[in-house]
Amino acid sequence: MISQKAKYALRALVVLARADAGKALFISDIAEEQNIPKKFLEQILLDLKRQGLVMSRRGKMGGYLLLKPAETITFGEVLRLIDGPIAPLPCLSKIAYRRCEDCQDEATCEIRHVFNEVADVTRAVLDKTTIADCLVYGQTTKLAELIG
Repeated sequence: MISQKAKYALRALVVLARADAGKALFISDIAEEQNIPKKFLEQILLDLKRQGLVMSRRGKMGGYLLLKPAETITFGEVLRLIDGPIAPLPCLSKIAYRRCEDCQDEATCEIRHVFNEVADVTRAVLDKTTIADCLVYGQTTKLAELIG
């Protein structure tokens, strides 16, 4: 399950991607449109800024806008930035591998083998699906359409 923070980050990125090219959006406008607590959104956008996904402008025409094209920002990238590894078991993490404490042998662990398939499919979908895909498919996106 993804965190509320990750969900809000994805929703904010979609709103920024929908904006006219070069147009910055105020935090208050994004927060109101998406029903996200403003203070929480400020923290999220600062995290996304530090990671190079968004930038901020000051002044009358200020606000936030995407720094990278929406076509290059994947759900997997955002989830890893906000929530960390995408793995149902610590022994399946690509970036934070940790052997399961109760495991005697990873090579013969039936549970690991099943969840490895789940993790591979999940990562494939998340790493293929971009913020731009949300704009193309909108609210009626079907998973089959996204993964081909």
